[in-house]
Amino acid sequence: MPGAESRRRLWALIAPPAFWLCAFLVVPLLLLSAYSFRAGMSGAFFRDWVPTLENYRILFATPSFFELLAVSVGIALVVALTATALAYPVAYYVVFRARARAGVFIVLLLIPFWISYLLRVMAWKLILGSSGVVNALFMSLGLIQEPISIFFYSRVAVVVTLIYVWTPFVTLPILATLYRIDRSVLEAAASLGATPAQRFWRVTFPLSRPGLIAAAVMVFIPTVGEYVTPLLVGGSTGAMYGNIIQDFFGRSANWPLGAALAVVMLAGTLLLVVATSRVSRVEQYIG
Repeated sequence: MPGAESRRRLWALIAPPAFWLCAFLVVPLLLLSAYSFRAGMSGAFFRDWVPTLENYRILFATPSFFELLAVSVGIALVVALTATALAYPVAYYVVFRARARAGVFIVLLLIPFWISYLLRVMAWKLILGSSGVVNALFMSLGLIQEPISIFFYSRVAVVVTLIYVWTPFVTLPILATLYRIDRSVLEAAASLGATPAQRFWRVTFPLSRPGLIAAAVMVFIPTVGEYVTPLLVGGSTGAMYGNIIQDFFGRSANWPLGAALAVVMLAGTLLLVVATSRVSRVEQYIG
């Protein structure tokens, strides 16, 4: 039967990615959630597992955890919004102005991904350090007499580095959104007497807004749990929520409490993403 054959083909296509998604995303998240209800590390995982809410009691009884989570959310918002704002003009130029040179600019955007993430972050240690490029430039210009510490081992350094890391990445989905805009709509607006600025604000920007929201969310989600960049350029004063989780899974060897922190962060991030998606739908209906 044609219908049965098409269903078999559909399941044959869906089964491998579905298995991969369940095995390497759903199952680890379920194990993480289960670990958050363990009393400690001793004993076998399933045989000696006695459910408890002690880890969540400790978490909610420690305000400093939520203060650090709020700081991490704020940093993630600043990084997401700034990276998206910086990436949008670049994507707009490549799509609407570069023309034959668009391929060259896209390759230039991809070049940072050829370099290791750690090497790119370490490069900013040399740029923002006490003997780095920024302090050396300011001292040579006579603007400062001694190195400014705010540029290194601080949250300012973390924000600057993360914006640099994410801007090329967030440009790509914005590019895809702008390429999907029908040029005939812009031509129709021009034929009706709209100026270039009016065409941008009334046609291009509204049509590209879903891509902007998606790009910002793509940056926000991993940045909330970021721990590598704060560890390298933030130091103790630039620590984020992810550093606390990494510490519980590492030096402290308290996986259940670390899992509880991770579950709370995941739940909060999902709520923000759902709220963002609802707001974007409301804006779409209003528009």
